[in-house]
Amino acid sequence: MAEIGGGLPFSPEAVRNFRKEGDATAPVELNPHAARVARQFTDSFITPRMLSGIWRIVEFTLLALIGILIFSRYVGWGPQSTRYIIVSVISAAAGVVSIEIAEGYQIPVLRAGFVQLWRLALGWGAALALTALTLFFLKSQDDFSRVWLGGWFVSGLAVLSIARLVLGLKIRRWARNGIMERRAVIVGGGKAAETLIRGLEMQPDSDIRICGIFDDRDDRRSPPIVAGYPKLGTIRELVEFARLARIEMLIVTLPLSAEQRVLSLLKDLWVLPLDIRLSAHSAALKFRPRSYSYVGDIPLLDVFDRPLADWDWIAKRIFDLVIASVALVLLSPVFLATAIAIKLDSKGPVFFRQKRHGFNNQIIDVFKFRSLDHAMSDPLARTIVTKGDKRVTRVGRFIRKTSIDELPQLINVLRGELSLVGPRPHAVHAKSSMNETFVEIVDGYFGRHKVKPGITGWAQIKGWRGEIDQPEKLKKRFEHDLYYIENWSLLLDLYILVMTPLKLMATENAY
Repeated sequence: MAEIGGGLPFSPEAVRNFRKEGDATAPVELNPHAARVARQFTDSFITPRMLSGIWRIVEFTLLALIGILIFSRYVGWGPQSTRYIIVSVISAAAGVVSIEIAEGYQIPVLRAGFVQLWRLALGWGAALALTALTLFFLKSQDDFSRVWLGGWFVSGLAVLSIARLVLGLKIRRWARNGIMERRAVIVGGGKAAETLIRGLEMQPDSDIRICGIFDDRDDRRSPPIVAGYPKLGTIRELVEFARLARIEMLIVTLPLSAEQRVLSLLKDLWVLPLDIRLSAHSAALKFRPRSYSYVGDIPLLDVFDRPLADWDWIAKRIFDLVIASVALVLLSPVFLATAIAIKLDSKGPVFFRQKRHGFNNQIIDVFKFRSLDHAMSDPLARTIVTKGDKRVTRVGRFIRKTSIDELPQLINVLRGELSLVGPRPHAVHAKSSMNETFVEIVDGYFGRHKVKPGITGWAQIKGWRGEIDQPEKLKKRFEHDLYYIENWSLLLDLYILVMTPLKLMATENAY
């Protein structure tokens, strides 16, 4: 048996055919009922994992600042200031780690009120005890005030206790108002779905909000309402619903014995940027513990995880903002020179906007320097630019060859529509030189939209750039995009950025 995702067993042949059985991911129009429900879930929300991470940063900052404040008031600034600041920062970090070990950052604990405070006292006390012990062994205990250390413990515990009690009230209110939740959709109806829903509803600390049920089966085999939740449509409608309603998790309730059916569903759904889980609530089969995740006591089998979730997304966004801002300043002379050259070379605007597929298949306007004759600019990219294309201006030929025409996309990065690194955004109506759409060439093509597209990418530095005059070229680009999505890291982004100018200057595929 072979494995995919979180370790689920399927036959090797089924896995090989997983992404080769056609593509059911083309956009479809939702039925009125599903569209109405989707509109109810377009508001913003914060995930429990994100809140837990933010609270770690908040408590670290509070503890460090309290330590420095007490030192400044009781000891005063002087030659010893640097040592006190260093110990304050290190001990604050140790406090957060100790509270984490005491399981003090789990959402059920954070919302528990006074019951959680013993974990806080235990974690913070252990961290300062470790600090005192370390200073003793380093023979530095006489260099630090005991009043400062004791006052820091009491003040830190008091401030964090008050902050946590306030946070607990907020969490309970956010849970009621739908601000903090994991939005989930059940895939597959009937008795299995009802059993899962009843189990989820019995979990007192569940953060799952079920938004509906989707099933291809008719009402005779899959009732229109299950445990009070309506069946909103088919699996193909689910893809569009999940994008509109900002769904975070899909839970498939079909039995593992229906291998072909499960694989068929996963083929349709893997293109979405969300977590896909298989209900194991009533499954007789047992798997390795790492294959499971839990909602309370309800076991779920992990199939696919959302790429660039929570803190990964924040780290990448900060990276994009910093690098793009610096690049815009440093490249401003290039912007100015290019704008002047375009104006002198041909009539028309300097910039050109083109509609392309963005994150989660949304349509965005991408900025470029105009490289084609304005009268033949083709903003929908219905005709691909080929070698010797007469539409390309003299300046356009140079800036396309050197990729200078792509530099205005730094503006898209600052606007949050693009990333510096990611799968290149293709035009909405882009076709190969054989007049085939990209969806026709590559099954599961929209899977590359599970992350934000980028100005450059793994495929580009590996030579898969330019005209698509052979199906194999698009397939290779797609494979490289998937590799990037599945192996993302900030170091990989940095490597791609460094290699981009070296690789793109040598390419022969850009016209």
